[in-house]
Amino acid sequence: MASFPKDKSPLYRYLEKDKQDEQDLASHQPQAQAVDLSPMAKIWHIVAMIPQGKISSYGKIADYAGLPGRARYVSKALKSAPEHLSLPWHRVLNSQGKISFEKNSVSFQEQMELLRIEGITVNCGKVSLSEYQWRPDLVTLVMAMPF
Repeated sequence: MASFPKDKSPLYRYLEKDKQDEQDLASHQPQAQAVDLSPMAKIWHIVAMIPQGKISSYGKIADYAGLPGRARYVSKALKSAPEHLSLPWHRVLNSQGKISFEKNSVSFQEQMELLRIEGITVNCGKVSLSEYQWRPDLVTLVMAMPF
């Protein structure tokens, strides 16, 4: 696995941009009225809310988006997300806390490295759900969701 100096690493630059995006989102007030979003847009919105250092599962994201039982649809939505959204896709794992990419694939290695940079312990492609799972409270979900 390649090692880059922190200030030059593409992953480091990505995470620094992510921190700035989180600060920008936090400075905006929640919208007063609901917006009619597509199911994919709802998923993208929820994935964007996962804080650095936390993870969620495809199934939980589907539940939060009002799409229970549609974990595979979450995967499809992440694959088709416009690149300009810069979603933290690496924070979404399967229901067992495992990276879903094939072991030793480039995507597997990239996801594992991004999680580790955020301080998440990854052992053999698995993350402890009890330690790192994002558990938004009801107020967060109701106030931050535009739908």
